[in-house]
Amino acid sequence: MDTRLQQYDEKMKKAYDYLESDYATIRAGRANPHVLDKIKVNYYGSPTPIQQVGNVTVPEARIIQISPWEKSMIKEIEKAILTSDLGINPSNDGNVIRLVFPELTEERRKDLVKEVKKKAEEGKVAVRNIRRDGNDAFKKLAKTEVSEDEIKQLEEQLQKLTDKYIKDIDALMDSKSKEIMTV
Repeated sequence: MDTRLQQYDEKMKKAYDYLESDYATIRAGRANPHVLDKIKVNYYGSPTPIQQVGNVTVPEARIIQISPWEKSMIKEIEKAILTSDLGINPSNDGNVIRLVFPELTEERRKDLVKEVKKKAEEGKVAVRNIRRDGNDAFKKLAKTEVSEDEIKQLEEQLQKLTDKYIKDIDALMDSKSKEIMTV
C-alpha cells in the first residue's frame, strides 16, 4: 500500500475500532461487563475505571457482580453506577455489588437498534470525512511533481478503502442489530 494512503487507512481503522468499542457498551439483554467501561469511580480523588477498583464478573446471563478490593469503595461504586446512564439500580450485600439486567422489551430493543444505526451512520460520516481530507491532500500534491494519473490512482485507492470500511461498518451494524433483536 502506498505510504500516502496508509495514514488514511489507519484513521479509518480507528473510526471503525471506536464504533466497535462503542457497540460493546450497548447492552443487549445479556450482562456484558463492557457496559461499565465508560463509568469512572472517585478513587481517592481521581476518576478511575470500575475494573481497576474491583473484580467484575458475570455469574449468570443477566447479572454483573462487582467485588471491590476495598470495602470502603462500595458506596463510591454504587454512586458512580447510579449517576451513569446505565439505568440499573445496583444492590449490595456489604461485600459485593450486583447489577441485575431486566429482559429488554420489544420497544426498548427497537430503540437500541435505532441507536446502533445512528452510531453506524456517525462512523460512516467519519470515514467519509477522512476520504475527503485525503482527496484534498492529493489535490495539493497535483501542484507538485506528482502526475495527474498518480493522483487519480491515489483517489481510486482511497475510494476502495472507504468502500471497504463502509461495508465493514454495515456488517458490524447488522450483527449488533441482530444481537439486540434476538430474544
